[in-house]
Amino acid sequence: MNRRHALAVLASTLAAPALAQGRLRVATTFTVLADMARNVAGGLADVVSITKPGAEIHGYEPTPRDLVQAQGAGLVLYNGLNLELWFEQFLRNLSGVPAAIVSDGITPIEVATGAPNPHAWMALDSALIYVRNIAAALATADPANAAAYQANARAYADRITATIAPLRDALRALPDNRRWLVTSEGAFSYLARDARLNELYLWPINADAQGRPQQVRHVVDTMRARQIGVIFSESTVSDRPARRIAAETGAGYGGVLYVDSLSDADGPVPTYLDLLTVTYTTILKGLSHG
Repeated sequence: MNRRHALAVLASTLAAPALAQGRLRVATTFTVLADMARNVAGGLADVVSITKPGAEIHGYEPTPRDLVQAQGAGLVLYNGLNLELWFEQFLRNLSGVPAAIVSDGITPIEVATGAPNPHAWMALDSALIYVRNIAAALATADPANAAAYQANARAYADRITATIAPLRDALRALPDNRRWLVTSEGAFSYLARDARLNELYLWPINADAQGRPQQVRHVVDTMRARQIGVIFSESTVSDRPARRIAAETGAGYGGVLYVDSLSDADGPVPTYLDLLTVTYTTILKGLSHG
């Protein structure tokens, strides 16, 4: 039995009643969505992430052991926007289990290839759409707790707004010459749109070719022409390309940004709100002093 067939066979065994012993079981494709769903569920549902903390999710290849975590799921939540292409085969074989795309309603930003940039959860305005979509999906799958899910979602959205809006507004207030966000991956287009920043990156999506000479030259030339003083990299990729460009241009290395995955519980970004807070704060500090 080849690996793809083994995954299909496994997936076909995972369908189960939407509610097991009175509790909804929710499977998400990556850790960010899992944490958001747990906050909206508020302890009324069991939520698992198929990918682990720290995983690079673009080109992820699920194993049978990964997919076992979704066993008995009554609802699957996934990002969409071409993020989880690795998950499509599993979804096709997960007969009878409802799935919800939590990015529905967000105006997508295209990357250079014409595909949508999938990282919509990095912007405050988009985050609130995710929370509403998750609450609606949970309420549909578990109507008895619909009112609680909606109340939890409102409280969670308020916490996100109270924490991130001041950081976003501080980014919006930066002078024009400090409004360039330079990163390895183009994972911050939605954040940049929301915070009114200019964006520059080495490659659009981690699954694409990374750090080709022409990509590097474009970033180096732009940083020199614009006198951009800082460059960042992401936690799931090597920081070496960004550090090389910093050395070549005389810019500073602004540090690590988090986007695709949470850390373990004892790491720097164990929750989605931590991920946003650390990333926004790191960007603000780097642009303010770069």
